[in-house]
Amino acid sequence: MSDNLADLQREITALGERVAALRNTHATYPDDAQGTGEAALAELEYAERLLVQAGTELARTHSGATEPRRGGDDNDRTLLRAMFNELSVPVVLLDHDGYIRRINNAGADRLGGATGYLTGKLFAHFVDLRKRAAMQSWLAAVLRGDGPASLESRLAMRGWAEDVHLTLTRLALPTEAQPLVLVAMSPPMNGLAEEGPAPLEPEVEDQVVVLAARRLDVLTRMTRLLLRGTTPTKGLALTDAADLLAESYADWVLIDVCDLPEGPREARRAAVVGPADAPKGQREEVASLPPGDSDVLGEVLGRGQSLLFPLIEDPSVLGRMRSRAPVLGALGAGSLLSVPLRGSRGVRGALTLIRRSNRGSFRLADLGLIEEIGEHIGLALPPRSD
Repeated sequence: MSDNLADLQREITALGERVAALRNTHATYPDDAQGTGEAALAELEYAERLLVQAGTELARTHSGATEPRRGGDDNDRTLLRAMFNELSVPVVLLDHDGYIRRINNAGADRLGGATGYLTGKLFAHFVDLRKRAAMQSWLAAVLRGDGPASLESRLAMRGWAEDVHLTLTRLALPTEAQPLVLVAMSPPMNGLAEEGPAPLEPEVEDQVVVLAARRLDVLTRMTRLLLRGTTPTKGLALTDAADLLAESYADWVLIDVCDLPEGPREARRAAVVGPADAPKGQREEVASLPPGDSDVLGEVLGRGQSLLFPLIEDPSVLGRMRSRAPVLGALGAGSLLSVPLRGSRGVRGALTLIRRSNRGSFRLADLGLIEEIGEHIGLALPPRSD
């Protein structure tokens, strides 16, 4: 197969993935159809051209020769690099696959990290889940030469969410085998915030002493709850435990229990608590989903392995809603952690906490605390019949 045919196959595969992402986004956010629909129309136009290109490639037996690369002057490169870094406008340079090749200082401040940390990361992971599919489709359109794109989007990272206007421009450089994309970030053109969880003010929990005190308070209150009374913990106490964590530590709390020794496929969802502003019926639907269909819970329940996702990269790891939309996308998740409930005879269930994209991400210290709470809950569960 020629290089052109290989590139064509790669583009067809990528197109299918982006169309599936747009479909899931539309199913999750039907009221946000305008942005998703515009991206879908661009994909449809591209699909038409792709079919024409496929017919042409079938008739070819040799690929065209590539143009030789030309070197640049070192002094000019140094000057341009300095100008790029000090530019007051937040700018990101993406490679052909959407990974951050370079980011200037203003862009790093906007994404909430250091340039060294951000370089090499997939830019889409810094875009809120409800806006991610549309941004990826526009990025693909710019890369294939359909012209610049301008769109409203939303960034979400490390405890904040920010509405932003993105301008995407294709760059074809003689020193690069594939085109690059320059992304400039600016305030929203309409001056209005998009729907979704409102951005939070900087949280005081970033202060070490306050953070430690808060964690100790959560652990103390949970211990007092589990020790209350003389009988083993039952379903009502699990709901109380989920309420406590949702009140002070997370937006969504899921508790799954294995009453039988068969493993994660036999687990049941014992408690679900969500935010007061969740859509009507969403909590009940999450409660009805089989825990065994989730990759995360399969790992936690099956292997007893704790999992921490400071940033949601794959929204489908917690399973899908009845509409086939990813659960984490429907919940507006920004970070997640899940720990096993360990009893005296092994793993008895899983405790899963979710924070939305407008809150601070879970950290390793949070994982340690929730692992300890998970072990306390596991020991308090009534014995099962093995």
